Amino acid sequence: MMAVLQLDKNNFKQTIENNPFVIVDFWAPWCEPCMSFGETFQSVSEQHANIVFGLVNIDEDPEISNYFNVKQIPAVLAIRDQVVVDAQVGDMTAPEFEKTIKVWGDFDLSEVNRHFDEKAAV
Repeated sequence: MMAVLQLDKNNFKQTIENNPFVIVDFWAPWCEPCMSFGETFQSVSEQHANIVFGLVNIDEDPEISNYFNVKQIPAVLAIRDQVVVDAQVGDMTAPEFEKTIKVWGDFDLSEVNRHFDEKAAV
């Protein structure tokens, strides 16, 4: 079982580059829905050893949330093969979050990868 990582400007890029599937929760300690979703995020993460789960505190690392244009929290980003495949804003129950993770996991990246492979070949 992997613990939820605290992501910041020192490890964010490396985490995204070194892991095929990363789910990032943007939160802040003053955000009530963030605190309740944080418990869900933690418990659901324990069911998915193949996915890296990370937290970004928007107060401590605003440049990361600004880069991804995060306007509301909690905001959860799904990143596969260094590509943001989807984002979800707001509190979710564990079953909702599980269903969302399944959709993200099933997302077909072959078109996206082919696009980038073609760009790299040029």
